[in-house]
Amino acid sequence: MQAPTYGTVSWFQIGTDDPETVKRFYGDLFGWSFAADPDNGGKYDLITYPGAQAPSGGIAHTDGDAPNHAIFLVLVEDVAAVAAQTEEIGGKVLMPPTTTPDGLVFGHLLDPSGNHFGVFTPPSGG
Repeated sequence: MQAPTYGTVSWFQIGTDDPETVKRFYGDLFGWSFAADPDNGGKYDLITYPGAQAPSGGIAHTDGDAPNHAIFLVLVEDVAAVAAQTEEIGGKVLMPPTTTPDGLVFGHLLDPSGNHFGVFTPPSGG
């Protein structure tokens, strides 16, 4: 399997306070399958398309602590640099670069029109 290219939409996330209903909906609609992410304590499910070799997205369990959402995430080499450039060219940083225990770095941004998207760099070796 070829690794995604920097600057491409390489992940998506659906955030919901009702993950079971969302899984049932997208599973029935598109045939997606779901597996609990072992690194997130039951708060995130990985989404795999039929015939895919690896997950392409996830469902974040918000428990009502955050708005329900669906966003795309772009693979980048340096999340902090992209966050800084976003502000320089008229966007905003919603969530500054954050590193997970396994080394994934991500941030949430707004484009000048107010559209929410994310950027990420996988853990080293990932």
